[in-house]
Amino acid sequence: MSRFQVIAFDADDTLWHNERLYVEAQSRFKKLLAPYHSPEWIDERLYQAELRNLGHFGYGIKGFALSMIETAVELTEGRIAGAQIQTIIDTAKSMLSAEVELLEHVAETIPLLAQRYPLMLITKGDLRDQEIKIARSGLADHFHRIEIVSEKNPASYAALLERHAIPPEHFLMVGNSLRSDVLPVLELGGSAVYVPYQHTWGHEAADPPAAQPGYYHLAHLGLLPELLERLDGDGQQTMGSNP
Repeated sequence: MSRFQVIAFDADDTLWHNERLYVEAQSRFKKLLAPYHSPEWIDERLYQAELRNLGHFGYGIKGFALSMIETAVELTEGRIAGAQIQTIIDTAKSMLSAEVELLEHVAETIPLLAQRYPLMLITKGDLRDQEIKIARSGLADHFHRIEIVSEKNPASYAALLERHAIPPEHFLMVGNSLRSDVLPVLELGGSAVYVPYQHTWGHEAADPPAAQPGYYHLAHLGLLPELLERLDGDGQQTMGSNP
């Protein structure tokens, strides 16, 4: 019997590529504003605009596009042309229509685990955008529950676990963000697997926790089944040793 009642997965940059779309869009954005400012300054001002706007627009491509437009207006002192604004809008549309490309090992690992464990998908961002990506991924049928949330913090995880009657000690979260997928779950007494992605948005960066029970770091998702087998085996040995 598994020690985990549910194994949950983040979506963006855990199951499929996402952040690289933002990296490519920022590269085009910096070229657009190159006559006005240095790439480093454009990056910094865009990042600050994104942080300011999270409370207004939330996470996702649409909020990112509005932050790019706001930054362009600000850094050009209002001289940005309508055609250049259209270029930013077209960039956002291309991001929204981009093909969903699964990360390596995902296509075989998720179906395999779905045969052994109840799986949950927990992702944050724009509801419509996330629903479309989940549908395009071809993975939706492998998850017992799909949750799209506006934020991932201890309060949102606690509410989710309470709603589904999942004790934290029997919950495992798998994701690429220490800030959103690992630290809040560990704080609640759950377990978390950190699977880093090649790009990390600054807002999601955090220092890794000290080595502790319940925290695991894997190089890629293909190593997860072996880890779970080992953890389940350790749990059975522990239960069997009790009088």
